[in-house]
Amino acid sequence: MKRLLFVAVVLIMAVLASSCGKKTVKKVTEDSKTATATFTVVDAVKKAYLARDVFEIQKNTTRDGFKEISSVMKSFDSAELDFTPALVEIEEGTVNYNVSWTGTWKKGGKITQERGMAVFVLKGMPLKVDAILRANPFKYPE
Repeated sequence: MKRLLFVAVVLIMAVLASSCGKKTVKKVTEDSKTATATFTVVDAVKKAYLARDVFEIQKNTTRDGFKEISSVMKSFDSAELDFTPALVEIEEGTVNYNVSWTGTWKKGGKITQERGMAVFVLKGMPLKVDAILRANPFKYPE
């Protein structure tokens, strides 16, 4: 019995000793930083759209991106918009951010619900939305 207890204590100490070693910290890659910046910019544009803050939208978009968003924006009483990231593609100077989105807009007594897949194209440094491909979530309610 003492022998079994001794073996158990030795095994526990061995496990504790191996788990208390130094851990290596991985450095954040440039692609990871770019993806994080992409999420931040697109989220800021979405929040500005929901708050109808045109200045904030303009701050986070290029001239072409602002024209694209502002030309299709329609008035609404309230809205909810949820983005689910699907894919971030990083190429030289351009980031393509694919999101699946769902939205609900209320205007007057009418409720409009839509969903779709959009690709946000971001360019520049700092990153700014330059274009929205596929189903633009900012053009509703129709």
